[in-house]
Amino acid sequence: MSENKNIPANSGDYSASNITALEGLEAVRKRPGMYIGSTDTKGLHHLVWEVVDNSIDEHLAGHCDTIDVFIHTNKSITVTDNGRGIPTGMHQKLQKSALEVVMTVLHAGGKFDKDTYKVSGGLHGVGVSCVNALSSYLRAEVHRDGKVFEQEYSEGKPQGDVKVIGKSDKTGTNITFQPDPTIMTELDYKYETLATRLRELSFLNAGLTLRLIDERQKEDDGFKTETFHSEGGLKEFVQFLDASRTKLINDPIHVTNREDNVEVEVAMQYNTGYSENIYSFVNNINTREGGTHVNGYRRAVNRLFKQYGEDNGMFKKLKFTISGEDFREGLTAIISVKVPEPQFKGQTKGELGNAEVTGIVSRAVGDSLKAYLEENPKQAKKIIEKVILAATARHAARKAREMVQRKSPLTGVGLPGKLADCSSKDPVASEIFLVEGDSAGGTAKQGRDRKFQAILPLRGKILNVEKAMEHKIYDNEEIKNIFTALGVSIQEDDEGNRVLNIEKLRYHKIVIMCDADVDGSHISTLILTFFFRYMRPLIEKGCIYIAQPPLYMVKKGKQFRYCWNEEERIAAVDGYSKGTGSDSGIKIQRYKGLGEMNAEQLWETTMNPDERILRQVTIEDVVESDRIFSMLMGDEVPPRRAFIEANAKYANVDI
Repeated sequence: MSENKNIPANSGDYSASNITALEGLEAVRKRPGMYIGSTDTKGLHHLVWEVVDNSIDEHLAGHCDTIDVFIHTNKSITVTDNGRGIPTGMHQKLQKSALEVVMTVLHAGGKFDKDTYKVSGGLHGVGVSCVNALSSYLRAEVHRDGKVFEQEYSEGKPQGDVKVIGKSDKTGTNITFQPDPTIMTELDYKYETLATRLRELSFLNAGLTLRLIDERQKEDDGFKTETFHSEGGLKEFVQFLDASRTKLINDPIHVTNREDNVEVEVAMQYNTGYSENIYSFVNNINTREGGTHVNGYRRAVNRLFKQYGEDNGMFKKLKFTISGEDFREGLTAIISVKVPEPQFKGQTKGELGNAEVTGIVSRAVGDSLKAYLEENPKQAKKIIEKVILAATARHAARKAREMVQRKSPLTGVGLPGKLADCSSKDPVASEIFLVEGDSAGGTAKQGRDRKFQAILPLRGKILNVEKAMEHKIYDNEEIKNIFTALGVSIQEDDEGNRVLNIEKLRYHKIVIMCDADVDGSHISTLILTFFFRYMRPLIEKGCIYIAQPPLYMVKKGKQFRYCWNEEERIAAVDGYSKGTGSDSGIKIQRYKGLGEMNAEQLWETTMNPDERILRQVTIEDVVESDRIFSMLMGDEVPPRRAFIEANAKYANVDI
């Protein structure tokens, strides 16, 4: 037997005393990432969703129609609803108030009792007790049984018993919590993040009113407030998402059905665009990876439209087979199912696994589509003509892709001539800069570290892929260069769906480096649109970054300081003028473009891993991201103009 010197000779060094048993909510505070994903801005907003989800469950049970979310100036949040109110009576087993049990015991609550909640949401099922554990202060106020009950907590621990503080003629629950600054690394709530999710929830729960009140922003008639309410549900949701696209059919196709206690609602609408936009939800949870409900939907769409086209002889002239993807090009769809006992794959609940849901959704969508096609022959003809156009374009795109991807970039043959590659062959250690213009590209080549940094200059503005059919993008020289330089390829799976193959990705860090001006921002947006539409897995994998070159260099004598915003510029000027009491001799250089820096300056400020600032591109909400890209880069002008007018005050544009 071989000797392992890593094993201690004395097993007594590891005894029962070494076992740590965390009590109550201590585990949440010790390992918050296990419960809310992270302690950054994503985790911060997750705390709000856990509280809101409890109120949503009351709505799903038929007892709540209004939810208010307040953002307070002290960085605390209040969520109120007019549901039944959390029970406050004595819990027989634990011999404490049911309110205290809900607030202090993990996995305790009414959603585990199917007589109380037929269906329920919740992102990870940890509930409001997790929010309590991660809050320096939390106050629960319950209106029920004609009384107002209150209990306060600190770091998840009750600061006294539940007490009656008044009378009430209404019912509901108010939760106010202050995230613990010793645990959460981010404490500033983003208004748009909260508004986007509440808007989404209003569409998913027709008839529910949600209000967002931001006490940090005062307006003429009080605090900034938005109200979200939808009577049309998913029909209005899909119209909202397609507002910046040209419609192929005027009214969405709407499906509702109930089978074996599973509720199915689907809304779908065709537009003249080229991308498929399918979003799915289970009990209000966004299932980003799809699942059995999406499989059932796609199966029905493929079967019904194919059958209709064949029965009417509309595919006779085609010399190639229609693919499932052809039926879904230019289609925006929302699939929402309510499942009593959902089975999710993975901790993040990104994919539904209930096998029975496939058939339930397929039958519901199939029956509705069959009736729609029979009753609306003109619209059906438009859709099939769109399918034929999509199939023709897909066939052309396949040939164009083969032309671009026929040589392996790893052989060194066929790599873009403008690419200055790095010497490292380790993708994890390698990074590539997509640089605006040959001039800046030349400077970047001189300033880089050749061991691990590659430079690909891009000439001018790449094609706006939002307005182009797929086969057209492969005619664009800059896009072809990106494909071949990265070593990725687009393939088709067995069902004809486009799949990005990233097995041969040559760089795990892809940095968009453009000028800090309006044109540079536009080019960055064009590149991001391309990545979002055709290389989204690279964004989801965390490979895409945006470089942050400085805006100013403030110099006095031999001293100088780089500044990335106006506040830093002012601070630098103040710092240099303190000694003399005068700002004379201080020079300020405004960098209009990367080309104004020499190689050493570009390395120091933008490329040196020890000093640079990179912004990683992430997808916080894929539904909202799709809508924004479509609005900014699509054909419809009015939505884009409204967006620009609403957000112009945030722009920092040099005149």
